[in-house]
Amino acid sequence: MASWLRLSLLVFALLHAVLLLPNLVHCGDEEDSLLQGINSYRQSLNLPDLVKNDKAGCLANEVADQLEDQPCISTPGPMAIAPGSRTQISNYHDLLDKCSIDEKTTADGVILPVCVPKLVPTLVLTNYTHSQYSKYLNNSKYTGAGIGKEDDWMVVVLTTNTPTGTFAGAAALSSRIWANQCLVVLLVGVFLSLLN
Repeated sequence: MASWLRLSLLVFALLHAVLLLPNLVHCGDEEDSLLQGINSYRQSLNLPDLVKNDKAGCLANEVADQLEDQPCISTPGPMAIAPGSRTQISNYHDLLDKCSIDEKTTADGVILPVCVPKLVPTLVLTNYTHSQYSKYLNNSKYTGAGIGKEDDWMVVVLTTNTPTGTFAGAAALSSRIWANQCLVVLLVGVFLSLLN
């Protein structure tokens, strides 16, 4: 009976760990390479590196997912996300909810999608550094970036260090996630103590 209880607690704790922990955005080689290329470009302009922002990365992935079925004919251009300009992303609020982002922390950001067949790295970087997007990359107000990709689409979301550009999560949601993580740690501790 005790071993059944231990196994049940372990399964319960693992399920909660998987379901309740915040979404982790894992950038692959293409995303990391693009961020390195953009940062090299910014260094050549004596600008600080962009820091990886996981919540912006989540949003970038969600936008890339939406764009994947669009033909790779032309890039739609920058998608400003200031109040009143969200018409380009019909379900913007849903995407923010999915990524646990407080909308009030996104007004200073910008979404920069590009489409490059087979995402050839040098062409993707050129699409950011030698296009209409360069004015955003040349701007020192942007301090962070999230990058996502899907098929031939790469999306960069630029963030700032201002309260209206950090892409931070809602305080209530963050505290709920923290409480859930504490519960999981407590349950794992109880399980481990039962094993002894």
